[in-house]
Amino acid sequence: MESARGTRPAGAAGAPASKRAKEGGRSRSRRLWRKGKAKASQLIRGMDLHTIIQSLVTLAEDNMAFFSSQGPGETARRLSGVFAGVQEQALGLEPALVRLLGVAHLFDLDAETPANGYRSLVHTARCCLAHLLHKSRYVATNRRSIFFRAGHNLAELEAYLAALTQLRALAYYAQRLLATNQPGGLFFEGDERLTADFLREYVTLHKGCFYGRCLGFQFTPAIRPFLQTISIGLVSFGEHYKRNETGLGVTASSLFTSGRFAIDPELRGAEFERIIQNLDVHFWKAFWNITEIEVLSSLASMASATVRVSRLLSLPPEALEMPLTADPKLTVTISPPVAHTGPGPVLVRLISCDLREGQDSEELTKLVKSEGPRSLELWPRPTQAPRSRCLVVHIHGGGFVAQTSKSHEPYLKSWAQELGAPILSIDYSLAPEAPFPRALEECFYAYCWAVKHCTLLGSTGERICLAGDSAGGNLCFTVSFRAAAYGVRVPDGIMAAYPATMLQSAASPSRLLSLMDPLLPLSVLSKCVSAYAGAETEDLSDPDQKALGMMGLMQRDTALLFRDLRLGASSWLNSFLELSGHKSRKTSVPVAEPMRRSVSEAALAQPEEQVGTESLKSLTLQDLSLKGSSEASEAAELSLSAETLGPSKPSDINFLLRPEDALEEDELVSPMDLSHGAGAAFPEGFLPRRSSQGPTRMPLYSSPIVKNPFMSPLLAPDSMLQSLPPVHIVACALDPMLDDSVMFARRLRALEQPVTLRVVEDLPHGFLSLAQLCRETRQAAALCVERISLVLSVPSTTASTKATLRRSLEHASVPSAQPT
Repeated sequence: MESARGTRPAGAAGAPASKRAKEGGRSRSRRLWRKGKAKASQLIRGMDLHTIIQSLVTLAEDNMAFFSSQGPGETARRLSGVFAGVQEQALGLEPALVRLLGVAHLFDLDAETPANGYRSLVHTARCCLAHLLHKSRYVATNRRSIFFRAGHNLAELEAYLAALTQLRALAYYAQRLLATNQPGGLFFEGDERLTADFLREYVTLHKGCFYGRCLGFQFTPAIRPFLQTISIGLVSFGEHYKRNETGLGVTASSLFTSGRFAIDPELRGAEFERIIQNLDVHFWKAFWNITEIEVLSSLASMASATVRVSRLLSLPPEALEMPLTADPKLTVTISPPVAHTGPGPVLVRLISCDLREGQDSEELTKLVKSEGPRSLELWPRPTQAPRSRCLVVHIHGGGFVAQTSKSHEPYLKSWAQELGAPILSIDYSLAPEAPFPRALEECFYAYCWAVKHCTLLGSTGERICLAGDSAGGNLCFTVSFRAAAYGVRVPDGIMAAYPATMLQSAASPSRLLSLMDPLLPLSVLSKCVSAYAGAETEDLSDPDQKALGMMGLMQRDTALLFRDLRLGASSWLNSFLELSGHKSRKTSVPVAEPMRRSVSEAALAQPEEQVGTESLKSLTLQDLSLKGSSEASEAAELSLSAETLGPSKPSDINFLLRPEDALEEDELVSPMDLSHGAGAAFPEGFLPRRSSQGPTRMPLYSSPIVKNPFMSPLLAPDSMLQSLPPVHIVACALDPMLDDSVMFARRLRALEQPVTLRVVEDLPHGFLSLAQLCRETRQAAALCVERISLVLSVPSTTASTKATLRRSLEHASVPSAQPT
């Protein structure tokens, strides 16, 4: 092909001039087509919703009339039918979207932050309508051309029609939530049986249409090729996993050996849907850890920023004496992690752009854990940089079940370079092998160790920021809760990127986006939360599970272990808020002695008669936000009462997990199980498409442990939320967890706590791991760095200046507008 600058000599490629001219013409045609598409997209973005739908309906009528007159051919008949379907669904969808858009502003954090699940649903439907409008125009313009590819355009139109049909169903579901939720509330708080019925109906919807040709249509175009590559790798990995190759012989090259998935989007979508519905959490743990394969991690390391220090440290399980914030003359003992597996070391990774004082000390060198040839990136320098006044403690995401600091190292190196501060990333133990509260114990212990030994990390510790993404954001909040409960220093601020604050998975409008999200499907979310909560995994009656061989046996044995340990884990939690109770009564001296034992021992030794009888289970989010500080303090002490931790009743049904006394076999969702009111949300004559993949392997019951505020920070009482430092949240408008961020920020704002919320557009959950992929992800990652900089640069304040700080932080937050 002729070079772009036209400097290639004629005949250099050994091709005739006519062939080169032909190829050059095709290249110019492609450029013109892309330019026209971009111009059309800009024009469509400027249209309001009604104009888009009316233009689409007009074009659909014209195309339908044209293909109806083309004779009895099968392709012409199907094209005519698909445009008739587009017209019907667009007209039926408009009233629902108009209603949602009319009330969406009532659920925003404030007028400057137009973001919530209702807006996201409308925006997603608008993206689908805009694509259909662009494709309809293309068909109307080129349908008479001899180069018109009728089959290709038909397949794409049918795929987007299926997506539009399912989006119409989601709009009706959102209307149902709108009619049931409390005013201003984004999470469903109605009758539990209605919740169960809603889930039974929702999870049977067909999802494959969103994972084929329509994959990632709602995201920025630069993300879509990456998502397509990931989807091909996922279905290929699923084939290897079924043959029991996971962890034994899987290599990076073996992930993309199934070429049929690359050339057949419909087949890929169907297989993608089967995988997300039926394969267990061990599969997702293995797939998400692919980035830690030596070849891929080495490539990522070479492409990332250069730092002087990248060391994996092993913190020994030794008790720490920490000064109390209220009276530094008194100390409290921080025990090493003990939950489930007993005392054990905690792995952390120290990353620093410069070699600073203390980072090459003999004391720190003794803690270094070997990772092989790339474990130490310590370059010799004649002099050392002085200690930074700042320190960032990072907690990675991964659904509580996957990844380590190595997966997140590329963007952490960039952070270290831009912030000029050392970063300590915590490699906490992962579920299901180490369920709650092991990860929280380890993160809290590592945080306390960092505060106590910050000089070894190259920092004076004047300003400390906790930062995390997704599950790591959840742990940032809960670590701060626990620091306040113990009376030790809390961080100076928290930066949480797309955090999970509600693990008790009540329905919300943004959760509906999980139907189409390739990175966070609802069934995968449920399996991760179930594993973290220590709930029993699915039985092995399914042939796909039995075919896993050793993995299946591991799953069974792990489930039996969790069953034995769950009672101990639940009892352990009583001590958390008991510590808060001691503190609230200002008995700081006696507090230190019980803390010298492990928290689990203290909880197990506590008589049952001392446990309260009130439960957070009966409190709604509105109740919590309206309670005074004294009432909230009592709720904090009683939130883990016998009612909450004890056996659940059948009325305790919720989305994800099972209670202690549930049936031995998981209750599976099947279209045959739909209740008599299942179709009540839909108007007469409309039925969404149902999944053909069989019953969804997802429990319908709720474990009481997910109601604990140390698992679901959104359910924390006011007194716990008031103990948090300034919070900066960076969320994604198209993230199924968007409502977690909006509602958490609303609760903090209601308590006059310093909080900012920035919402980025058109990016998926987990954009930090894609920071170098495109301009949009780089900008979003830079926003996270900006939020951390606010924490590290704001001078320490007293209670008298807290209001001034809050106003300055709010003024600094100018969120991205959410297009409608």
